[in-house]
Amino acid sequence: MIMHKFVNRREELSRLREAFRRNALVVVYGRRRVGKTRLLVEAAKEVPHIYHLCKEEEVSETLKSLSLKLFHITRDERFVKRPLSSFEEFFEALPSGSVLILDEFQVLVRNYPRILGILQEYLDFHQGNPIVLCGSSVSMMEELTQYGSPIYGRRGLALKVEPLSFFHVREFFPGYSPEDLVKTYAVLGGIPEYLLRFDPSLSPEENIRREFFGRGFLYGEAEFLLRYELRDLSTYNTILEALSYGYRSFGELRNATGIDGSKLPRYLSVLIELGIVRKEVPITLKGRDKGRRRNARYSIGDNYFSFYYSFVYPFKEEIELGFLDAPLENFGKGFNRYLGFAFEGIAKQFLIELNKSGKLPFRFTRIGRWWHKGEEIDLVALNERERKALFVEVKWKELSEREARGILKDLERKAELVGFKGGERYHGLVAKEIEGKEALREEGWLVWDLRDFEGLTEG
Repeated sequence: MIMHKFVNRREELSRLREAFRRNALVVVYGRRRVGKTRLLVEAAKEVPHIYHLCKEEEVSETLKSLSLKLFHITRDERFVKRPLSSFEEFFEALPSGSVLILDEFQVLVRNYPRILGILQEYLDFHQGNPIVLCGSSVSMMEELTQYGSPIYGRRGLALKVEPLSFFHVREFFPGYSPEDLVKTYAVLGGIPEYLLRFDPSLSPEENIRREFFGRGFLYGEAEFLLRYELRDLSTYNTILEALSYGYRSFGELRNATGIDGSKLPRYLSVLIELGIVRKEVPITLKGRDKGRRRNARYSIGDNYFSFYYSFVYPFKEEIELGFLDAPLENFGKGFNRYLGFAFEGIAKQFLIELNKSGKLPFRFTRIGRWWHKGEEIDLVALNERERKALFVEVKWKELSEREARGILKDLERKAELVGFKGGERYHGLVAKEIEGKEALREEGWLVWDLRDFEGLTEG
């Protein structure tokens, strides 16, 4: 049984409650399982509210359900004796000040397109209630806020609910070591529903074998989500599998997938909009250079999808038949290397947290990767106005003091190639474990390992 747990979301709660006080129209969206419904219920729990999950049903059935919910909030028996016959009637009957939450609103729009015009009229002439339109179809919910939609320009708040950060995972697994937390986040990302699927009494590896290779809930979730949003699933599977193999540039992806170069950008754009794929350019690029395709790299930016397409999708046939030797061997050999890529994203979050709390030599305003002609730096944090830069390498390894010093010396060399002239420069290293950290720090290096993460992972 999945235990309900509400973690963090303080900023989102504050923004929602403020919007409720203003009787605003609120559009809430985000991928499935990210915790939208739990957030809305928490935000509205201290005020009168009607929560309705839109279903694939006749409009008359929807109105019957809403009539019963009006009865529960008003105790007026006429809503039971004579259910409402139209949405116009429903909006007229809403008690003033009560919050209306329509979850999976895109389902209602698909079944009854007139609802948008009715809602527009209510917002323009009668609104006395905060209304929340919530949905998991990211593309459709974003369309509702764009020019041409009947409710364009009428929203008071558009809130995209993002996954939790690495530094909230400990609240789900208080007994896990920092290394186990990295493994868990690298596989599941910050999706609360997925985190709740792992048993805290088992190791991350045991949970992975049960949920993925044992065909648990998480085994079928990736393609279920894609089918929910997309039509041509086979093409998207081809792209995601190619990305999992390490093809990063547009040219590499075009050659690996065989997809026409004129069509590939559209497929990539859809995956980027869904938050599954990430497009990056070197952090130092500016102007038109940022938009040039040859400068871009693509990767699976969602940890759950990244793990699935790295270790599960290529072995679906074997897993379906119960022949687990090959998939488990591949997982055993490749998992540590996979963690290296995922740890870079966690290190980036770590630096952002340090930046917020003023624990770095300066406050950066941008952070990202840098590469040029075969040279790469994992993270570069910049404050261009103050002419300050922090260059950081990330290693999922246990490093001796000598190894760490060698990496930092080479980082200094690469930083010279970036072209950041005339400003203050700092050089740092984030690793799984670093021997002799204090000696390195005394020499002016910025070095951190998992032991430094622990203070930030306490809820």
